[in-house]
Amino acid sequence: MQSKKYDISANSSNNNIKGDIQSITLECLDNGVISEHKKKSLWQGIKQIYFEYCSNTSIHGVQYLGEARPWKEKFFWLCVFIISIYCCSNLIENIYIKWNETPVIVSFSEKSTPVWSIPFPAVTICSETKRVLKTEGLNFGEMLEMLKLSVQDKNAFKPNLNTTEELHEFLTLLHICRTETIDEGIPRLVTEPIDYFQVLSRMLPSFERHFFYCKWFSHFGECDELFTPTYTEEGICFTFNGLNSSDLYRENTYQYQRAGIEARSSITLNRTLSWSLEDGYNEDSTVRTYPARVLGAGTRAGLFVALQSFKQEVDYACRGPIQGFKVLLHPPNDVPLVSKQFVRIPMSKEVSIAVRPNMITTSSGISEYHPHRRQCFLNSERHLKFFKIYTQNNCELECLTNFTYSKCGCVKFSMPRTLDMPVCGEDKIHCYNRAEDDLLFKEFSEGLKNTDFNYRGETECNCMPACTSLVYNTEISQANFDLEDMLKAAGDTDFFDEFPGSQMTRLAIYFKESQFITSKRSELYGVTDFLANCGGIFGLFMGFSILSMVEMMYHFSLRLWSNMSRNL
Repeated sequence: MQSKKYDISANSSNNNIKGDIQSITLECLDNGVISEHKKKSLWQGIKQIYFEYCSNTSIHGVQYLGEARPWKEKFFWLCVFIISIYCCSNLIENIYIKWNETPVIVSFSEKSTPVWSIPFPAVTICSETKRVLKTEGLNFGEMLEMLKLSVQDKNAFKPNLNTTEELHEFLTLLHICRTETIDEGIPRLVTEPIDYFQVLSRMLPSFERHFFYCKWFSHFGECDELFTPTYTEEGICFTFNGLNSSDLYRENTYQYQRAGIEARSSITLNRTLSWSLEDGYNEDSTVRTYPARVLGAGTRAGLFVALQSFKQEVDYACRGPIQGFKVLLHPPNDVPLVSKQFVRIPMSKEVSIAVRPNMITTSSGISEYHPHRRQCFLNSERHLKFFKIYTQNNCELECLTNFTYSKCGCVKFSMPRTLDMPVCGEDKIHCYNRAEDDLLFKEFSEGLKNTDFNYRGETECNCMPACTSLVYNTEISQANFDLEDMLKAAGDTDFFDEFPGSQMTRLAIYFKESQFITSKRSELYGVTDFLANCGGIFGLFMGFSILSMVEMMYHFSLRLWSNMSRNL
């Protein structure tokens, strides 16, 4: 009985196992049918959405791809659609290149600008007479020849001078006379540092003798009330309407420190600045401003200066055969570089300089562009080590100073410098002259290598123009000025007794016109223009818009999901 029961239980268990297997198989089959059904429904849903989109879209030509038409017609419209996309892509690429490479354009302003809205040009005048020719002792030419012979013979330079001051004057003149005649290999002749500015001030001819009289705002006055001494690469010159050194240089520079000392004894240096190149004059500025401005055009509203030199004081060995004065017109916030750009004022001449300003202003929109895209710097973008105000001229001078310091270990006495930077002596004259030539060649090579179409490559100096700039163009005319015959006609016989050997010239500087047309640097293609051009091309070739893109996203996301949810 027991074995029989065992057989029955075994058979029943086998039947149960077979049933389980069958049930599992059925379940798997059911799941496969369900998943297949789901896949089929998803594909049908996508296909349905595609046909709905083709029949309802606003994009031209797409509706023909969803119609039940012969394949030849569908292939034709598919080719047309691809060609349209290709043309759109090419044209949009061209627009992007133009927007990226030439985003800024300089055009004429819509209205004219009166001359009283800009400052009168800063006028820097330099006499070619650096020191009065001495009647006793050795002059500069004789001492220079002795120095060259001692260098050639490798002997010590021992001039027959009475005082150390005379030697310091000669060594200072080596820097401001014709430095191209200085040969390489001149040794350092003194060990102690020389205060070149102090020596230049001591050698300087009398200011009152050379600046005979001045007229400004139709009023005659003393010239020392209008002009202030300026230290340039050609010695001490005199500037009218330039910014004070304390407004131009940074606090850690030698020029700023020296300006603070001079301002204690000068009323003209204790002035409050009421103008900037980017913002113009303050709204509450009066007629008398700093820097000064004029109210109109013509000689009556300009600057008039009578300059005088003396034949017996000219040292031709220092400055060569050309004598007289150099005049430089520059913006008040620029450091005058007299040796680079100037106007010759010969003696016994009446010289008139008519000024025509050329100003470039800036629209507010271009500040969003990178400086190298718009090819100019805003004043706040380019920090200068020595200057508070950025101009291309100040930047180039600072770059030359840094390059000279790296090459020679010192800087020229006229260059901006901090108190810890040494001044080059007579043994480094050839070095800083060669450094200037080397920098010009280096900037040319780097700029030529990096420059592309409508793009100025970055160089080591990185001195692009200021976005807002002011330049004074000039028209020069002159006539003979015969002082001797004029005095004879007037019956004045005492003038040449008081000023023997006098040669006089008169200089008039004025605005030619009372208004001028400025140029404006503005956006050629802004973001709005770029999007508008792209939208126009899409609309022309395809009838495409932002709503078309939203429509496409809606059909293949939200609408597809809604349809699939209802089917399930």
